[in-house]
Amino acid sequence: MQNTEEIWRLVDAKRADFEDLSDRVWHMPELAYTETRSCAEHTAMLRAQGFRVTEQVAGIPTAVMGEAGEGGPVIAILGEYDALPGLSQEAGVAEPRPLPGPGFGHGCGHNLLGAASLLAATAVKDWLAANGLPGRVCYYGCPAEEGGAAKGFMVRDGAFRDVDIAISWHPAAFAAVQEAVSLANTRIDFSFTGRASHAAAAPHLGRSALDAVELMNVGVNYMREHMPSDARIHYAYLDAGGVAPNVVQPTAKVRYLIRARDLVELRRLIERVRRIADGAALMTETKVAAKVVSGVSNLLGNLPLEKAMQANLERLGPPPFDEADRARAAEFQATLTEEDIAASWRRIGLPMRKGVSLCDVVVPLEVRGAPMVGSTDVGDVSWVVPTVQARGATHAIGTPGHSWQLTAQGMLPAAHKGMVHVAKVMAGTAVDCLRDPALVEAAKAELATRTAGCPYEPVLSPEVQPPFDMSKTAA
Repeated sequence: MQNTEEIWRLVDAKRADFEDLSDRVWHMPELAYTETRSCAEHTAMLRAQGFRVTEQVAGIPTAVMGEAGEGGPVIAILGEYDALPGLSQEAGVAEPRPLPGPGFGHGCGHNLLGAASLLAATAVKDWLAANGLPGRVCYYGCPAEEGGAAKGFMVRDGAFRDVDIAISWHPAAFAAVQEAVSLANTRIDFSFTGRASHAAAAPHLGRSALDAVELMNVGVNYMREHMPSDARIHYAYLDAGGVAPNVVQPTAKVRYLIRARDLVELRRLIERVRRIADGAALMTETKVAAKVVSGVSNLLGNLPLEKAMQANLERLGPPPFDEADRARAAEFQATLTEEDIAASWRRIGLPMRKGVSLCDVVVPLEVRGAPMVGSTDVGDVSWVVPTVQARGATHAIGTPGHSWQLTAQGMLPAAHKGMVHVAKVMAGTAVDCLRDPALVEAAKAELATRTAGCPYEPVLSPEVQPPFDMSKTAA
């Protein structure tokens, strides 16, 4: 479909600059709260495009906000740019080929995410100026989505206080409105302290912190049978106490990631896990201290905004991939299992079509699949601002998230086409909100209804600070 709408032409007018931005960020993968260069690239682009810039939003060094326009409703478009450890990969190569260096990679496509969102915000800024209309558009550059909960800290500290509508997206295999399903979660470090001793000559004098962690893990494993089926609990050793088996380990630390469908159930699970940790300390005569690292809320949907976004998707049609794009995507599909590919179709709720390597449809709004539910700090934004998210088709169908295959596809022509396509979807949805006050009011009414019986209470209490050092062990 030809771009007959002004806002889409404004996206196309600057697409090359933002494709370049996405590629630059791809080449500088940085982990949660260390995105210094990536944030600087976004900040420089905001200034170049004429936004009013606020740095260190909510006291976070790698968070930035750019604002344009005056008066009217405030539309926020959310971007991200953090990478992941262990997913370094040569661009465009359909076989595992890590690059030299620390091993980081954009295995969730956040290089595309930030660039497309900033492109959409820029097009809306230009549209407001060209039409002389009241309204403001704000681009929020948000770090540390991968486990750092930056948006949760930003919400808690009032960064979205004046926002009327929030719009975001995520790279995916299909073009669709994102179903608002996610798990609330929190990360808690449990540090056990015991007493060292000679493991052979005087074991009775020792109190093993490592034993305490292992007993805690056993207790949580037994709890799994007695918690909601859609809840999840994961753990990772941060300190196993040392490498000498002939020493009773006096310290040990384990990080728990606790997930639940909503905030009420999350709080129940947190208390149960804390009691298990206390029990493990009691059994081993050790002490335990718990420290909350991060936490996010579950997503709240917003039907009026979802319908508006779907209308933009349907007017625009699927991304304009060509045969060369499909051939390259097929090379990556060949590295996947049939289960990978089938799961991608199941997740979106469409019957599997063999031999289809890239998205060629717009998924209907009423189609609901079997989502593989994760967590996102966009959830906290959705509790205080009416929020809608798109899925942008940027990679081969079946590509797992957090994989080398996704990293490798992050600069292909199909990835660029997909990010420009979803920028048009977001920009069009923003313009609908700016044109139609009734849509904004309907979206706000929907949020008020959803939160009426359970007002927002941040997972992150006031004393919890952003975990700026959380990526040190990966680095």
